[in-house]
Amino acid sequence: MNLDQSFLHKTVLLTGAAGFIGSHLSQRLLDLGATVIGVDNFLTGRHLNLEAIINHPQFRLIEADVIQEPTTYLPADQKIDLVLHFASPASPPRYQAHPVATYQVNAWTTHHLLQYLLHHQPQARFLFASTSEVYGDPAEHPQTEQYWGNVNPNGLRSCYDEAKRLGETICGVHQRDFGLDVRIVRIFNTYGPHMDPTDGRILPQLITQALANQPFTIYGDGTQTRSYCYVSDLVEGILSLAAAEGLAGATVNLGNPQELSVLETAALVKKMTNSSSEITFKPLPSDDPTRRRPDITQAQKLLDWQPVVPFETGLEKTITYFTQELRL
Repeated sequence: MNLDQSFLHKTVLLTGAAGFIGSHLSQRLLDLGATVIGVDNFLTGRHLNLEAIINHPQFRLIEADVIQEPTTYLPADQKIDLVLHFASPASPPRYQAHPVATYQVNAWTTHHLLQYLLHHQPQARFLFASTSEVYGDPAEHPQTEQYWGNVNPNGLRSCYDEAKRLGETICGVHQRDFGLDVRIVRIFNTYGPHMDPTDGRILPQLITQALANQPFTIYGDGTQTRSYCYVSDLVEGILSLAAAEGLAGATVNLGNPQELSVLETAALVKKMTNSSSEITFKPLPSDDPTRRRPDITQAQKLLDWQPVVPFETGLEKTITYFTQELRL
């Protein structure tokens, strides 16, 4: 989908603007001529991620907790064309360290934002950042949008998994019952610059360990699989879903269907960093999914979207970024 005119002169409210994905969305929207109102409380977002755009004339940063009502941090006369709700801790160590904030921002904030649009700006579109975690440890492979998932409702990951599922429920209610234009994107493993090297996700952990020639930490036997989508591909898919006409109520997987085991991932990171890291095995965390791969038929059909950045290309860019940030 050609996005050249889709966001020109549009005003976008983006929660989680200082996060990994949010900061890339901010930059891309500005490049497309949008005005971006970014909101972040910096629980897991980073000022570093906004350095390139913080002084952009069409970017405004509001430091606020979006768990509160939008009227507490938005001007009363603020016009909004699109809301992108991306505020949330996203890595297991981070959301398990902040479980209450995680379920609040994915459930309560989703409700508050949609109610705000309903009563103040019902013409605006709303896109909710959901996750492949709604599928849990999937019994269906690959995962289609029609699959309901296999999620532990009271496990270590449930503050995130179930909150995202409830967020989707809230989106569905406001689309079906109140007529708002609401869309849902289910995001699979994404990587690239602006990731926090310390956030505990698989690629930041493996890359930082490799750069320091420390042992790789592999949970379980390493045969569990992941599918990695480079962040620029993901951003194009997200904005294509936000811009497309006639997709109110749509739920779309975005991710890379190329599937790699954790051991294969570690071997490639080791090769590309010329590292001497060896592997250490630790017990598999509770409810950790054993297989994860998106079916992107919907994205291809509705958005003419599929990832184009090869994994090794994106991995090289990510390694370069981490090397510079860690000053190695």
